[in-house]
Amino acid sequence: GRGVPGEHGVPHQPGGRVPAQVVLSRQYGSEGRFTFTSHTPGEHQICLHSNSTRMALFAGGKLRVHLDIQVGEHTNNYPEIAAKDKLTELQLRARQLLDQVEQIQKEQNYQRYREERFRMTSESTNQRVLWWSIAQTIILILTGIWQMRHLKSFFEAKKLV
Repeated sequence: GRGVPGEHGVPHQPGGRVPAQVVLSRQYGSEGRFTFTSHTPGEHQICLHSNSTRMALFAGGKLRVHLDIQVGEHTNNYPEIAAKDKLTELQLRARQLLDQVEQIQKEQNYQRYREERFRMTSESTNQRVLWWSIAQTIILILTGIWQMRHLKSFFEAKKLV
């Protein structure tokens, strides 16, 4: 099934899952390096696969992976932006502040989304606890009634009552 747009632009899948979509797929030889900037919000997964055999790794071969993941406004290279767009120091600082405000807004939206999900989970759990305690109470009452009737019939059969 396809995801449907959520309240904060985050696609929702039945069951809370977001459909997987390959954003970047690359193959390298023994060494490789790349930079990637995501323009879509949300959770991203990084999958790395080695095409060497397990025996080569255990026989002394080495597999070294270095990940440098940068998130938020800290990923922008502001001196490069200033040189490219020919910005003054004041214009560059204003752009940095705007980027920081945008990042704060994104973080607030994410926190609201998480709070909403947590509230829904809490309400669901409270509802289940309520129904479970009601079911236990009903079972206890029915068990008590059955025991009273059974004991009454037992004593009547023994002619003690």
